[in-house]
Amino acid sequence: MLFDENHIISACKKQCPKAQKQLYERFASRMLTVALRYCSGRLEAEDVLQESFIKVFDHIDTFRKDCTLEAWIKRIVINTALKQNRSKLYLFPALDVTDLPETYQESTELLNYFHYEDLLAMVQQLAPRYRVVFNLYAIEGYNHPEIAELLGISEGTSKSQYSRAKQVLKEMIEQEALKQGIIHNNEKLSM
Repeated sequence: MLFDENHIISACKKQCPKAQKQLYERFASRMLTVALRYCSGRLEAEDVLQESFIKVFDHIDTFRKDCTLEAWIKRIVINTALKQNRSKLYLFPALDVTDLPETYQESTELLNYFHYEDLLAMVQQLAPRYRVVFNLYAIEGYNHPEIAELLGISEGTSKSQYSRAKQVLKEMIEQEALKQGIIHNNEKLSM
C-alpha cells in the first residue's frame, strides 16, 4: 500500500484507526531503534515507543511540516525517553570534566569486529546519565550547550558525562575484544 503522508496525517487528525495503524507500522521499527539507544532494555524501549505514539496521535494536529514527519516523531520518542530517564539521572553523580583522564582519539577499527546489536547492548549497559548524553551527542548530533539545556545540567557536566561514557564503552569493547581474541592483553583501544 502506498504511503501518502499528507493523507495519513489528515486522517490521523480525525482519529482514524486505520490511518493511525498505517502511521505506526510505517515508523515503529525505526523509532524502536531510537528508543533502544536510550533505554536499558527492550521492554523499557517498547514502553517508550508506546507512550511516544500515544503522544504522536494526541498531538498530530501540532505537526507544522517544518521538518519531516519522521524527524518530528523521532523527536517525540527522544523526549519521551529523556522524560522517563530523568527520574533515574539523579542517582548518578556528575563529574567535572577536569576529573577525567585524557580524551581518546576516535578509532573505529576495532568496532568493525562487532555487530550493531553487540554495540547497542554495550550502550544499554551504560549508566542512564552516560547513555543519554552519549546518544544525544554521538548519535543525534546535539552539541553540549543544547544537551545541557535539555537535561538541566551544566555544559561541563555534559562534556564530562560524554567523556566518561566513551571511557566506559572503550573498556567494555576492550574486554569483549579480549574475550573474543580480537586483541591481546597488551593492546589497547584508542577512542
